[in-house]
Parts: sequence; C-alpha cells; structure tokens
Amino acid sequence: MISLDKISLNFGGFDLFKEISFLINPKDRIGLIGKNGAGKTTLLKVIKGIDQPSSGNIGVPKNVTIGYLPQQMKHSDTRTLKEETVLAFGELIAIERQIARLHDEITVEQDFHSEQYLKKIDLITELNERYQLLGGDNYEAELEQTLMGLGFERSDFGRHTSEFSGGWRMRIELAKLLLQKPDVFLLDEPTNHLDIESIQWLEDFLKNYNGAVVLVSHDKAFLDNVCNRTIEISLGRITDQKMNYTKFMEWKKEQREIQLAAFRNQQKMIEDTENFIERFRYKATKAVQVQSRIKHLERIERIEIEEEDNSAVRLTFPPAPRSGRVVVEARNISKNYGPLQVLNDIDITIEQGDKIAFVGRNGEGKTTLARIILNELEHEGEITIGHNVKIGYFAQNQAQLLNEDLTVFETIDQIAVGDIRTKIRDILGAFLFPGEDIDKKVRVLSGGEKTRLAMIKLMLQPVNFLVLDEPTNHLDIRTKEILKNALAQFNGTVLVVSHDREFLDGLVTCVYEFRNKKIKQHLGGIYDFLEKKKMESLKELEIKSNSKKEEKNGAVRTNHDEISFKDQKEINKNISRLEKMIEKTEEEIGQLETEIAKLDKILSSSATIDDHSIFGKYEELKEKLKVELENWEAQHIELEDWKNKKNW
Repeated sequence: MISLDKISLNFGGFDLFKEISFLINPKDRIGLIGKNGAGKTTLLKVIKGIDQPSSGNIGVPKNVTIGYLPQQMKHSDTRTLKEETVLAFGELIAIERQIARLHDEITVEQDFHSEQYLKKIDLITELNERYQLLGGDNYEAELEQTLMGLGFERSDFGRHTSEFSGGWRMRIELAKLLLQKPDVFLLDEPTNHLDIESIQWLEDFLKNYNGAVVLVSHDKAFLDNVCNRTIEISLGRITDQKMNYTKFMEWKKEQREIQLAAFRNQQKMIEDTENFIERFRYKATKAVQVQSRIKHLERIERIEIEEEDNSAVRLTFPPAPRSGRVVVEARNISKNYGPLQVLNDIDITIEQGDKIAFVGRNGEGKTTLARIILNELEHEGEITIGHNVKIGYFAQNQAQLLNEDLTVFETIDQIAVGDIRTKIRDILGAFLFPGEDIDKKVRVLSGGEKTRLAMIKLMLQPVNFLVLDEPTNHLDIRTKEILKNALAQFNGTVLVVSHDREFLDGLVTCVYEFRNKKIKQHLGGIYDFLEKKKMESLKELEIKSNSKKEEKNGAVRTNHDEISFKDQKEINKNISRLEKMIEKTEEEIGQLETEIAKLDKILSSSATIDDHSIFGKYEELKEKLKVELENWEAQHIELEDWKNKKNW
C-alpha cells in the first residue's frame, strides 16, 4: 500500500536514516520502536509528507488516505465538542447539504419531464448512494460511540472545546481522526493522555480496524495487544519482524548473541590484517600481499553493534525512615470545585508498606485525593497523617519545577546526603545519564530526561511515603522498568496514580477505583482488577439485556426480586458471619502487633539480653501475624464476593 524505498535523512552531517526500506500493507499493525532520538517521530512525519528525506522515494497511491496524530498539536477553540468532532464527517455533511439544496430546487419545478429536472433526480440518487456508502445514516451514532469510548460524557457534547484541558483536547483530535477512517493511521504516543478504560477501548478499536496502523508508544502492554509487526530503528537502520513487542525483544536478544559473535570474529580478522599490513608495509617482497589486504579492509562492510545499556537495573535507595502502622487515615472526605463535586464522602486507610494504585477515568478525582492527602487542597472531612510519616510527592509537572541553570550532577548533588554522595554517578548512570551527560544543563534536557532527573531527586530524599502522579509520562520502556524495580524494592509506602498497566503489574497489591465521586477498593494486582471489571461489565450488560426482555413482556422486576428470599437470607447470613470473623481477626492482629512492638523495643535497646528465648518468641509472633494478615485478606475477598452477589 505505502512503500519506502532506500530512505535516507541527514541532519548536519549525522545520518538519522541510512537507506531504509519497508512496505506498509493493508491491515498491518506496526509498532515503531527505538531509543529516544532514534527518529521514530521523524519517520512518521516522512511517511505523512511533513518532512522530506535527503534521498529515496516514498510511494503512496492516490486513493490512499493517511491519518496522523502528533504528540503535540494546535487546537481550535471556536466550537463545541460535538461541532468540532462532526468536522471529521466533512464529506458526509457536504453531501447532506447538497441533497437538501437539490430537494428545495425540485419542489418548485413545474415540468417533471424536463432534462434539468431529470438530471437533478439522477444526481440526488447518486448522492444518496454515496451517502449510504459512507455510512451516513449512522455517523451521529458513531460519533457518540467514539467520544464516549474515549471517556467523554454525553453532557460534554455541548461544552466549548476551550473548557477542556490539554489532555482532553488531544482526545478530541484523536476522535476526529478515528472517525475519518483513513486507510493508514500514524499515531505518535496516542495513550499519553488516556486512562486505562480509554486505552482498552482504543486497543479494541485498532485491533478490529479495517485499515493499517503504524504507532509509536512506550506502553508495552498497548504495543503487545495491538501490534502484529515490530520495526525498530537503531543506528540509522531498521529491523523488521512480524511479531509483537515482547516476542521481538526475545528474538532480538538471541540475535544479539549471534551478532556479537560475528562482530568479535570480524574484529579479530581486522586486527590480524592490520598487524600484517603494519609488519610488512615496507618489505618489497610482500608489497602485493599488503596492497591486497588494504583493499580487502576497504571493501569490508563493518558490523555495527548498538552500545548495550548495562545500567544497574537493581537500583536501591536508602532505607525509608520507620513510620507508624497507619500512614494515612481519611474519613468523610468531600471536595467541590465551585458547583462541581468531584469527591463525595470518601473513606480510605493506607498502612505502612502498602503499595496502592489510584485508577479511573480522567476527572474522577484521583489527583485531587492525592493532593488532599498532601494537604494541598481545602476539603470537607478529616485527614490524619500517621506518626513519623515523611511524604515525597511527584506531580505531573514535576519536571518543569527543576532549576534549569544547574547541571544534571549539581541537581542531585544538592540533595544527596551521607554515603549516597559517593554513588551519585552510579545512580545517574542507572537512570540513563551516562558519562558526560551528567554535565548537561537541565534546560537542554528532553521531557523524558527531565522526568527521570526529577524522579531521582525525589527518591534520594529521606521519605517513607511516596505519592507519584503519572510518573511514567515521557519515560521510555527501559527507564520505566528501572523505576518499577526501584519502587518494588522501596521499603516504605507507595501511592501511584497511573494508567500504565505494565508499570503497575507486579508493583501494586491494592487498586482503588474512582468512579461517580466514590472510590472502591480492589485487593490484588492491576490485571486482577481489570479482569474483575470485565466480568462486572458483562454481568451488567446481561442484566440490562434481561431487563429489556422483561420490559417487552410487561414484567419488569428489580434485581432483588430476581434473587429468591431463601438465597437473600443465605447471602445476608454469610455477610454477617464474615464481618464478625474480620472483626475478630483485626483484634488478634492488633494484639500481635502490640506484643511485637514491645519486643521490638527490648531488642533495639542497648541493654544485654539474658533471656535468649525472646528471639524465638519474636519470630513466632511475626509468623502468627503473617498468618492472621493472610486470613484477614482472604476474609475480605470472600466478603466482597458475597456483597457482589447481593448486588446482582
């Protein structure tokens, strides 16, 4: 469909692309990957025709349409959401107007057999056929479905586009692009401004789309779920394989071993040849052999190996200062922005060592609750911060708050204390600031580099409760893995607001879902939560379907009527039983924690301990506490299941 033939692009003596060639076929799902600066965005612009290559040809058939979504774009502020999105149906609207005009004209015609009248009738027929072909009868339904899939509410349709934040305005542009249904989508980081539900909706849309997709993304799960082909840009050349991102990286690892062996063999051959040339350069009897080998060296196509990033992926940070068992206790929290209520009567308890995620659609109050916990916003209700809790906060705009006049090294040197000062270079290297990069001024860093630097600065401070609001925005896959490993090893408490499923997977053990001004706790990881949400959605659809059938039969019943009285009684009995069990388990946990705290005090004192049985008792209590905590978690999960049955 689209062909790139020996495309080269030179920037001031540097070859960004070196004669790269590939085809974009119908229904291809291509993930375009590579390090920051490799040229991914530039290649999308070259395909679109925004940038021109230094040499080579791009073949785009005349009838092929291309839709391009850049990372940044200018927005129009002259229309409502619906009026702006309807622009995607420019041809349909023009046809509608033309048909309406022709209908007005023929209604005043007197001679129904005139050539002019018959021509207009034929044109109306032709336009109606074109209108139907373009899906004219359904375009308003498609518009609503797409906007709501991307997270908009029906009540938003009449709002002016200027009322929306930058992220939501990017969604408007994405909606327009999706509705235009081009033959080829070029998408540059389309998930940056989407929440988890919208990302999943976009995944389903792209997987089932009839055209081709080329996308740049640092979202590993998104790449794996959408793409069936991966093209990596490295050292100005491309590697093209028909596999998703994860399989491609496994294949690449195997290929690298083969390539390294070939590189070593070639280097050994070159070294031997150069030694021969140097040894016999001035001997007349060897002149022919020397010249032959010089020519041979000149003809060799040198194997290039991309420098492997050997950064310390197991980066560890100083132990977090010990805090009380309860880190945050919030009761009856409500928050209004003028007439708009965001949170209504919220309760949440965060305990020492918890690693939790706030998820939900944009605008549901995730960042608001995080800032209330930080005491940055006025609110109704009570917030209690636990004993010796020291909070470190990473805001979405944290990278913009750095001092741009300092170097990378100076930024970290200012806040590093103790032994960590001797490891600044290692830490910066682990976060992909190797060698001379540490002497760069902050002002010249890219968005991703600033985000990495801000994250290092935060995590080197002596805190025991990290609150991170969208920390992975602008970070590439490699950096996200380093950050995730560091957070997993952090022995304090972590609260993450994020839409990145791969980043949250294996990091958090509790998910709080924000919806309709409330929050709901889900024990388990992010994929456990998403699977449960999927099942709940299916049940909700089933209930709606059954309700519609009953309405048709004139026998509408409530959900509670659908459950027999006997079943309701059994459910209530089990809920009551489990609530009592949980209360008893919590009392036991409290007693064990009190006893352990007493022994902690004894063991940490400088006095000599004569009774050595205290060590065995200490370990025994800790083991009992572990068992009780597991029981408590299992009881809560079972209670949640029974409550769900009651609500079905």
